Amino acid sequence: MALEAYAEDTPPPRQQRQRLTVVPVATVTVTHRIEEVAASWAALEAAEIESPGQSAAFTRTWVEAMEIPEDDQFYLTAAFDGEPVALLALWRRRVKGVRLLSWFPGPHVGCNAPLVDAERLAMLGSVERAALWSAMLERLEGADLIYLKSVPQLFVAGVDIFAELGQSIEAETLYRAQFASWEEANTTQRSKSRRKHDRQQGERLEALGQVSFEEVRGGPEAMPILELMFRQRAARFLAMGVPDPFAEPGVRAFYDATLSPTSGLDVRLHVLRLDGEIVAVRYNIAHGGRLFCLISSMSDDATIQTGSPGKQCLLRVMQTVFDAGYRVFDMGAGFTDEKRHWCNFKLPVRQHYVPLTTLGTMAAKGHFGWQVLRQKLKANKAVMSAVKALRGRMLRAKAPAELEH
Repeated sequence: MALEAYAEDTPPPRQQRQRLTVVPVATVTVTHRIEEVAASWAALEAAEIESPGQSAAFTRTWVEAMEIPEDDQFYLTAAFDGEPVALLALWRRRVKGVRLLSWFPGPHVGCNAPLVDAERLAMLGSVERAALWSAMLERLEGADLIYLKSVPQLFVAGVDIFAELGQSIEAETLYRAQFASWEEANTTQRSKSRRKHDRQQGERLEALGQVSFEEVRGGPEAMPILELMFRQRAARFLAMGVPDPFAEPGVRAFYDATLSPTSGLDVRLHVLRLDGEIVAVRYNIAHGGRLFCLISSMSDDATIQTGSPGKQCLLRVMQTVFDAGYRVFDMGAGFTDEKRHWCNFKLPVRQHYVPLTTLGTMAAKGHFGWQVLRQKLKANKAVMSAVKALRGRMLRAKAPAELEH
């Protein structure tokens, strides 16, 4: 999928014009078996993807680990003259009485989107794109609402190719570092004071012991690294006062399965050690020239944290990945200091709603209203501090004993 990303100070493109084009009628299919869309998926995935969630191997591994019934798997494809132009992979679940169709990985990826022939969609007019989505989605039965979380606002040839996909509201921002080399990243993103600060942090960490950095690509040695990473993350979530998304049933089984050579996924674990002990980890999935970071962790030892092991690990990642041939390092949605320091591209993501029943319409209106309220609350620092403090106390009250130490 082609992507025209825009730097922070670049104005967005003007809204696309209506184009009056004559296009062939889309041939739409819907199935509950991923094997039946394998050829179309492979053809569309051969281009760049915007998320690991668009990977057939990722989805297949998720379905198996979560033991999702076949009837709750929905795979929609649309083709023009036998050539696939769009594919949606959706999971049906019942949430608060609503039969919901949404992405398989949910919040475990920074964004997700229909897998499409972006150039072909950009050639259509907005009326034709709306008709294409309608032709696909009207084939769905047995659900009340389609909720597509964190779809990137992608402009291709000046056209916002997902603008006509239901009703949408802007949610988070996706952060990416895009460079041709480490030298370009270093020159562009690190000022003299930044380099000095990084050096000072590195010296503090090196004063504690021997520092080493490595990349691990699965195999027996990767599993204990993954186990430690999740323990570090759990402690961090507890300290932040937020629920641990990796504690959900089946999720750990999925991440364990991604390390298998039969998964079809290219997992890269970047590991920082101090005297041989792991102090920071980054879990990434590689696809072509893009590297997607899904999880990062670091030691909660106060002494070690004086050397900022998480930032030192990321520095070494940046020093290696671009010279290794990657051109995009996706660091996910949500603002952090490390993203401010390293990411030169910001991409808005939106929540999309397509109601299928009256109940779905009511649910979409309610959730849409909550998104608006949530954005207002997040803008109020005092309110958010109080919410986080209360949530943290509640989580710590029921936390496992091992996380209290």
